[in-house]
Amino acid sequence: MPTSKTPIAKRRVAVQIAARGAPSPRLLARFARAATRADIALRVVGASEGKRLNRFFRKKNDATNVLSFAYGRGAGDVVLCHPVIVREAREQGKTLRAHYAHLIVHGALHLRGHDHMRKKDAVRMERAEIRILRGLGFGDPYALK
Repeated sequence: MPTSKTPIAKRRVAVQIAARGAPSPRLLARFARAATRADIALRVVGASEGKRLNRFFRKKNDATNVLSFAYGRGAGDVVLCHPVIVREAREQGKTLRAHYAHLIVHGALHLRGHDHMRKKDAVRMERAEIRILRGLGFGDPYALK
């Protein structure tokens, strides 16, 4: 039985940035650690890579803000498309930092098995997002301005 002095394994968050202007890897990792206890890889990409991945995996011919690839037990990859996130943050009147936090939390919750296909599941997922984001010092991303 572990004692209180037994070190807890640190959650590994790998961050790859392949797009200019993204927040720091340290900040992005902090957002991911708030949302999951599993190992996770974050990759920030440009529009062409985002479009290519979305076309290949979702059969949609445009870049999307976030894609999640689960490997089981909450672990996986989260791909964030920087130009889409910048545009959405501007359109929604959010800071870039707040929108990145929201999308990383959203993607990590997908890795944990959450989805938003049914209304009941969407409400549950949104509540989890709001709770985690509040812990990071952000407001409700779904609140209308």
